[in-house]
Amino acid sequence: MRPPEGILAREARWCRRANRYGRRRGIRTLFSVLSRLGDGVFWYVLMVALVLADGLDGLRAALHMALTGAAALALYKGLKRWTRRPRPFAADLRIRAWIAPLDEYSFPSGHTLHAVAFTWVALAYYPQLAPLLLPFCAGVALSRVVLGLHYPSDVLAATGIGLGLGGLSVHLAPLSAG
Repeated sequence: MRPPEGILAREARWCRRANRYGRRRGIRTLFSVLSRLGDGVFWYVLMVALVLADGLDGLRAALHMALTGAAALALYKGLKRWTRRPRPFAADLRIRAWIAPLDEYSFPSGHTLHAVAFTWVALAYYPQLAPLLLPFCAGVALSRVVLGLHYPSDVLAATGIGLGLGGLSVHLAPLSAG
């Protein structure tokens, strides 16, 4: 079921407004870096760091994150194929893609879904990482709208899915670290 036109028009306006921030080089650079780190690099480095810093407990956390990430990947790819929502820059020529997208469709934001799910799992093991992970997670989510790659609803839906997936993952797997 498609949302009412008024809601879609309002969301498109929000998306255009956020996208205009990308005209500022410093903001565009910051969000481009956050987005690219959110492609996986940040999470892979974190997983390796956990293993190096905490041995078997770190390995357990890293494996938990990797398995949750695999589930997130399958889930978001299936949702994208099913919904086929065009990206904002493809639907509205006033919106610019400040970086190249990794795939064709917009809904849901895979970057956000992964960031939220990974953050949930990592914090279940290492709550002291919250000052690093929560701002990074929020920055990745915001970057996707500012860069013209997602609508706010793509990011909000991905946040909800990531919270659900991360929460279910933590609920199902016994934690030994922390």
